[in-house]
Amino acid sequence: MDALPQAVILTEQGKVTRLNAAAVRLWGVPQERAAGRPVLEIVRRHTLETLLERGGELELEVTGRTLRCTATHTDQHSALIVEDVTEHRRREAELREATAVLSHEFRTPVAALRGVLEALEYDMPQDLAQNFVRQGLQETERLARLVEDLAVGFRPTRARTVPLAETFARAERLLATELSARHSAVTFGQDYLVRADPDKLLQVVLNLIENALKYGPAGQPIHVRTTVRGTWVEIAVLDRGPAISDTESLFQAHTRGKAATGQGSGMGLYIVRSIVHGWGGQTWVEREGDQNAFCFTLPGVAGLSQG
Repeated sequence: MDALPQAVILTEQGKVTRLNAAAVRLWGVPQERAAGRPVLEIVRRHTLETLLERGGELELEVTGRTLRCTATHTDQHSALIVEDVTEHRRREAELREATAVLSHEFRTPVAALRGVLEALEYDMPQDLAQNFVRQGLQETERLARLVEDLAVGFRPTRARTVPLAETFARAERLLATELSARHSAVTFGQDYLVRADPDKLLQVVLNLIENALKYGPAGQPIHVRTTVRGTWVEIAVLDRGPAISDTESLFQAHTRGKAATGQGSGMGLYIVRSIVHGWGGQTWVEREGDQNAFCFTLPGVAGLSQG
Protein backbone atom coordinates (compact mmCIF):
# COMPACT_ATOMS: atom_id res chain seq x y z
CA MET A 1 0.00 0.00 0.00
CA ASP A 2 2.80 2.43 0.80
CA ALA A 3 4.11 2.06 -2.76
CA LEU A 4 0.82 3.27 -4.28
CA PRO A 5 0.71 6.85 -5.60
CA GLN A 6 -2.93 7.14 -4.45
CA ALA A 7 -3.78 7.98 -0.87
CA VAL A 8 -5.57 5.05 0.81
CA ILE A 9 -7.41 5.07 4.14
CA LEU A 10 -9.01 1.98 5.66
CA THR A 11 -11.66 2.14 8.37
CA GLU A 12 -13.66 -0.21 10.57
CA GLN A 13 -16.95 0.94 12.11
CA GLY A 14 -16.03 4.57 11.36
CA LYS A 15 -12.56 4.37 12.97
CA VAL A 16 -9.29 4.53 11.04
CA THR A 17 -7.31 1.30 10.91
CA ARG A 18 -4.69 2.09 8.29
CA LEU A 19 -3.22 4.98 6.29
CA ASN A 20 -0.70 4.39 3.55
CA ALA A 21 2.28 6.70 2.96
CA ALA A 22 0.49 8.86 0.37
CA ALA A 23 -2.44 9.36 2.78
CA VAL A 24 -0.05 10.39 5.56
CA ARG A 25 1.40 13.05 3.21
CA LEU A 26 -2.04 14.18 2.06
CA TRP A 27 -3.64 14.63 5.48
CA GLY A 28 -0.48 15.30 7.48
CA VAL A 29 -1.30 12.75 10.19
CA PRO A 30 1.10 9.85 10.92
CA GLN A 31 -0.26 6.30 11.06
CA GLU A 32 0.30 5.91 14.79
CA ARG A 33 -1.79 9.01 15.59
CA ALA A 34 -4.53 8.19 13.08
CA ALA A 35 -5.16 4.59 14.16
CA GLY A 36 -8.37 4.22 16.16
CA ARG A 37 -9.56 7.82 15.64
CA PRO A 38 -12.88 8.77 13.95
CA VAL A 39 -12.40 9.18 10.24
CA LEU A 40 -13.73 12.76 10.29
CA GLU A 41 -10.82 13.84 12.51
CA ILE A 42 -8.41 12.69 9.80
CA VAL A 43 -10.10 13.67 6.53
CA ARG A 44 -11.72 16.81 8.02
CA ARG A 45 -14.51 16.86 5.42
CA HIS A 46 -18.05 15.66 5.98
CA THR A 47 -18.36 14.86 2.26
CA LEU A 48 -15.57 12.28 2.57
CA GLU A 49 -17.01 10.87 5.78
CA THR A 50 -20.35 10.41 4.03
CA LEU A 51 -18.66 8.90 0.98
CA LEU A 52 -16.99 6.29 3.20
CA GLU A 53 -20.32 5.46 4.81
CA ARG A 54 -22.17 5.00 1.52
CA GLY A 55 -19.53 4.19 -1.09
CA GLY A 56 -19.25 5.82 -4.50
CA GLU A 57 -17.08 8.40 -6.24
CA LEU A 58 -16.71 12.19 -6.31
CA GLU A 59 -14.21 14.90 -7.19
CA LEU A 60 -13.05 17.62 -4.82
CA GLU A 61 -11.20 20.87 -5.40
CA VAL A 62 -8.73 21.31 -2.57
CA THR A 63 -6.21 24.18 -2.52
CA GLY A 64 -5.99 24.31 -6.28
CA ARG A 65 -5.80 20.54 -6.74
CA THR A 66 -8.44 18.21 -8.17
CA LEU A 67 -8.85 15.00 -6.18
CA ARG A 68 -10.84 12.00 -7.36
CA CYS A 69 -12.15 10.14 -4.33
CA THR A 70 -13.49 6.58 -4.54
CA ALA A 71 -14.92 4.66 -1.59
CA THR A 72 -16.06 1.08 -1.09
CA HIS A 73 -18.20 0.09 1.87
CA THR A 74 -19.34 -3.11 3.61
CA ASP A 75 -21.20 -3.57 6.90
CA GLN A 76 -18.06 -3.13 8.99
CA HIS A 77 -15.22 -1.98 6.74
CA SER A 78 -14.64 0.88 4.32
CA ALA A 79 -11.80 1.99 2.07
CA LEU A 80 -11.19 5.42 0.58
CA ILE A 81 -8.82 5.92 -2.36
CA VAL A 82 -7.86 9.49 -3.27
CA GLU A 83 -6.05 10.21 -6.54
CA ASP A 84 -4.65 13.59 -7.62
CA VAL A 85 -6.04 14.12 -11.14
CA THR A 86 -5.10 17.80 -11.45
CA GLU A 87 -2.75 17.29 -14.40
CA HIS A 88 -5.24 15.02 -16.14
CA ARG A 89 -7.98 17.65 -15.85
CA ARG A 90 -5.56 20.35 -17.01
CA ARG A 91 -4.73 18.33 -20.15
CA GLU A 92 -8.45 17.79 -20.78
CA ALA A 93 -9.04 21.54 -20.52
CA GLU A 94 -6.15 22.23 -22.93
CA LEU A 95 -7.60 19.73 -25.40
CA ARG A 96 -11.03 21.38 -25.23
CA GLU A 97 -9.41 24.79 -25.75
CA ALA A 98 -7.33 23.52 -28.66
CA THR A 99 -10.45 22.05 -30.27
CA ALA A 100 -12.31 25.35 -29.88
CA VAL A 101 -9.40 27.29 -31.40
CA LEU A 102 -9.12 24.97 -34.39
CA SER A 103 -12.88 24.98 -34.92
CA HIS A 104 -12.83 28.77 -35.02
CA GLU A 105 -9.84 28.93 -37.37
CA PHE A 106 -11.28 26.36 -39.80
CA ARG A 107 -14.48 28.36 -40.19
CA THR A 108 -13.09 31.07 -42.49
CA PRO A 109 -11.29 28.91 -45.11
CA VAL A 110 -14.21 26.48 -45.21
CA ALA A 111 -16.62 29.36 -45.85
CA ALA A 112 -14.30 30.71 -48.55
CA LEU A 113 -14.12 27.32 -50.28
CA ARG A 114 -17.90 27.02 -50.18
CA GLY A 115 -18.18 30.42 -51.88
CA VAL A 116 -15.69 29.41 -54.57
CA LEU A 117 -17.49 26.15 -55.32
CA GLU A 118 -20.87 27.87 -55.45
CA ALA A 119 -19.50 30.45 -57.88
CA LEU A 120 -18.01 27.75 -60.13
CA GLU A 121 -21.46 26.21 -60.58
CA TYR A 122 -22.31 29.06 -62.95
CA ASP A 123 -20.98 29.75 -66.44
CA MET A 124 -18.40 32.52 -66.44
CA PRO A 125 -15.44 33.70 -68.48
CA GLN A 126 -12.45 31.39 -68.28
CA ASP A 127 -10.14 33.97 -66.71
CA LEU A 128 -12.68 34.63 -63.94
CA ALA A 129 -13.14 30.91 -63.35
CA GLN A 130 -9.37 30.47 -63.11
CA ASN A 131 -9.24 33.27 -60.53
CA PHE A 132 -11.82 31.43 -58.40
CA VAL A 133 -9.82 28.21 -58.74
CA ARG A 134 -6.67 30.01 -57.54
CA GLN A 135 -8.58 31.33 -54.53
CA GLY A 136 -9.84 27.82 -53.77
CA LEU A 137 -6.33 26.36 -53.98
CA GLN A 138 -5.01 29.10 -51.70
CA GLU A 139 -7.63 28.32 -49.07
CA THR A 140 -7.02 24.57 -49.46
CA GLU A 141 -3.34 25.16 -48.70
CA ARG A 142 -4.35 27.18 -45.68
CA LEU A 143 -6.54 24.31 -44.46
CA ALA A 144 -3.61 21.93 -44.92
CA ARG A 145 -1.43 24.16 -42.75
CA LEU A 146 -4.15 24.26 -40.08
CA VAL A 147 -4.21 20.46 -40.09
CA GLU A 148 -0.45 20.51 -39.48
CA ASP A 149 -1.12 22.79 -36.50
CA LEU A 150 -2.91 19.86 -34.85
CA ALA A 151 0.53 18.40 -34.25
CA VAL A 152 2.74 21.44 -33.83
CA GLY A 153 0.53 23.82 -31.83
CA PHE A 154 -0.70 27.32 -32.54
CA ARG A 155 2.33 29.57 -32.29
CA PRO A 156 3.48 31.16 -35.55
CA THR A 157 6.15 28.93 -37.08
CA ARG A 158 6.40 30.18 -40.68
CA ALA A 159 7.34 33.83 -40.20
CA ARG A 160 8.50 35.72 -43.28
CA THR A 161 8.54 39.29 -44.54
CA VAL A 162 4.96 40.19 -45.51
CA PRO A 163 3.58 43.40 -47.04
CA LEU A 164 0.51 44.39 -45.05
CA ALA A 165 -1.25 45.24 -48.32
CA GLU A 166 -1.10 41.54 -49.28
CA THR A 167 -2.89 40.53 -46.07
CA PHE A 168 -5.40 43.37 -46.37
CA ALA A 169 -6.28 42.36 -49.93
CA ARG A 170 -6.88 38.74 -48.91
CA ALA A 171 -9.03 39.81 -45.97
CA GLU A 172 -11.12 42.19 -48.07
CA ARG A 173 -11.74 39.49 -50.68
CA LEU A 174 -12.77 36.89 -48.08
CA LEU A 175 -15.10 39.35 -46.35
CA ALA A 176 -16.69 40.75 -49.52
CA THR A 177 -20.00 38.94 -49.03
CA GLU A 178 -20.26 39.91 -45.37
CA LEU A 179 -19.36 43.54 -46.10
CA SER A 180 -22.03 43.69 -48.79
CA ALA A 181 -24.65 42.15 -46.50
CA ARG A 182 -23.91 44.78 -43.85
CA HIS A 183 -23.82 47.61 -46.42
CA SER A 184 -20.38 48.41 -45.10
CA ALA A 185 -16.90 48.94 -46.49
CA VAL A 186 -13.40 48.65 -45.09
CA THR A 187 -10.48 50.99 -45.77
CA PHE A 188 -6.84 50.32 -44.98
CA GLY A 189 -3.93 52.48 -43.91
CA GLN A 190 -0.42 52.71 -45.33
CA ASP A 191 1.37 49.56 -46.41
CA TYR A 192 4.35 48.39 -44.32
CA LEU A 193 6.64 45.38 -44.34
CA VAL A 194 6.21 43.17 -41.27
CA ARG A 195 7.60 39.88 -40.00
CA ALA A 196 4.83 37.33 -39.40
CA ASP A 197 3.24 34.08 -40.43
CA PRO A 198 0.97 35.21 -43.33
CA ASP A 199 -1.90 32.87 -42.40
CA LYS A 200 -1.79 33.77 -38.72
CA LEU A 201 -1.68 37.48 -39.54
CA LEU A 202 -4.66 37.03 -41.87
CA GLN A 203 -6.55 35.25 -39.08
CA VAL A 204 -5.93 38.16 -36.70
CA VAL A 205 -7.07 40.78 -39.23
CA LEU A 206 -10.14 38.72 -40.21
CA ASN A 207 -11.17 38.18 -36.59
CA LEU A 208 -10.92 41.89 -35.77
CA ILE A 209 -12.78 43.08 -38.88
CA GLU A 210 -15.47 40.42 -38.39
CA ASN A 211 -15.77 41.57 -34.79
CA ALA A 212 -16.28 45.17 -35.96
CA LEU A 213 -18.91 44.05 -38.48
CA LYS A 214 -20.82 42.08 -35.85
CA TYR A 215 -20.89 44.69 -33.10
CA GLY A 216 -20.63 47.98 -34.99
CA PRO A 217 -23.70 49.64 -36.56
CA ALA A 218 -24.67 48.44 -40.04
CA GLY A 219 -23.79 50.76 -42.90
CA GLN A 220 -20.86 52.34 -41.08
CA PRO A 221 -17.38 52.08 -42.62
CA ILE A 222 -14.57 50.25 -40.84
CA HIS A 223 -11.05 51.63 -40.98
CA VAL A 224 -7.85 49.65 -40.43
CA ARG A 225 -5.17 52.10 -39.31
CA THR A 226 -1.44 51.36 -39.56
CA THR A 227 1.22 53.21 -37.55
CA VAL A 228 4.96 52.71 -36.97
CA ARG A 229 6.02 52.52 -33.30
CA GLY A 230 9.81 52.23 -33.29
CA THR A 231 10.64 48.78 -34.65
CA TRP A 232 7.01 47.69 -34.35
CA VAL A 233 3.97 48.28 -36.53
CA GLU A 234 0.68 48.97 -34.78
CA ILE A 235 -2.57 47.98 -36.48
CA ALA A 236 -5.89 49.27 -35.17
CA VAL A 237 -9.33 48.22 -36.40
CA LEU A 238 -11.77 51.07 -35.74
CA ASP A 239 -15.53 50.72 -35.48
CA ARG A 240 -18.37 52.93 -34.24
CA GLY A 241 -19.87 50.38 -31.87
CA PRO A 242 -20.93 51.25 -28.31
CA ALA A 243 -18.26 51.93 -25.70
CA ILE A 244 -16.89 48.80 -23.97
CA SER A 245 -16.56 48.84 -20.20
CA ASP A 246 -14.45 45.74 -19.41
CA THR A 247 -12.02 45.51 -22.32
CA GLU A 248 -9.47 43.18 -20.71
CA SER A 249 -11.93 40.30 -20.22
CA LEU A 250 -12.76 40.31 -23.95
CA PHE A 251 -9.46 38.55 -24.68
CA GLN A 252 -10.19 35.63 -22.35
CA ALA A 253 -11.28 32.28 -23.77
CA HIS A 254 -15.03 31.68 -24.15
CA THR A 255 -15.79 35.31 -23.21
CA ARG A 256 -18.10 37.64 -25.11
CA GLY A 257 -18.94 41.28 -24.53
CA LYS A 258 -22.07 42.19 -22.56
CA ALA A 259 -23.71 43.57 -25.71
CA ALA A 260 -23.02 40.41 -27.74
CA THR A 261 -26.06 38.79 -29.33
CA GLY A 262 -26.65 35.66 -31.40
CA GLN A 263 -24.35 32.66 -31.50
CA GLY A 264 -20.63 32.87 -30.89
CA SER A 265 -17.85 30.82 -29.34
CA GLY A 266 -16.19 33.71 -27.50
CA MET A 267 -12.86 32.53 -28.95
CA GLY A 268 -12.16 35.17 -31.62
CA LEU A 269 -10.29 37.72 -29.51
CA TYR A 270 -8.64 34.98 -27.44
CA ILE A 271 -7.18 33.60 -30.68
CA VAL A 272 -6.05 37.11 -31.65
CA ARG A 273 -4.18 37.58 -28.37
CA SER A 274 -2.64 34.08 -28.49
CA ILE A 275 -1.29 34.63 -32.01
CA VAL A 276 -0.03 38.16 -31.34
CA HIS A 277 1.70 37.14 -28.11
CA GLY A 278 3.34 34.33 -30.08
CA TRP A 279 5.34 36.85 -32.15
CA GLY A 280 6.01 39.04 -29.08
CA GLY A 281 3.37 41.70 -29.75
CA GLN A 282 0.65 43.21 -27.57
CA THR A 283 -3.15 43.50 -27.89
CA TRP A 284 -5.52 46.01 -26.32
CA VAL A 285 -8.78 47.92 -26.81
CA GLU A 286 -9.23 51.66 -26.30
CA ARG A 287 -11.93 54.25 -26.94
CA GLU A 288 -11.04 56.99 -29.43
CA GLY A 289 -13.80 59.60 -29.57
CA ASP A 290 -16.91 57.76 -30.74
CA GLN A 291 -14.95 54.72 -31.97
CA ASN A 292 -13.58 51.50 -30.48
CA ALA A 293 -10.00 50.74 -31.50
CA PHE A 294 -8.94 47.07 -31.37
CA CYS A 295 -5.14 47.27 -31.57
CA PHE A 296 -2.20 44.93 -31.90
CA THR A 297 1.50 45.20 -32.70
CA LEU A 298 3.81 43.05 -34.79
CA PRO A 299 7.51 43.24 -35.71
CA GLY A 300 8.37 45.61 -38.52
CA VAL A 301 11.10 45.05 -41.10
CA ALA A 302 13.96 47.44 -41.82
CA GLY A 303 12.79 49.91 -44.43
CA LEU A 304 9.21 49.33 -43.23
CA SER A 305 7.26 51.32 -45.79
CA GLN A 306 6.29 49.73 -49.08
CA GLY A 307 5.48 53.13 -50.48
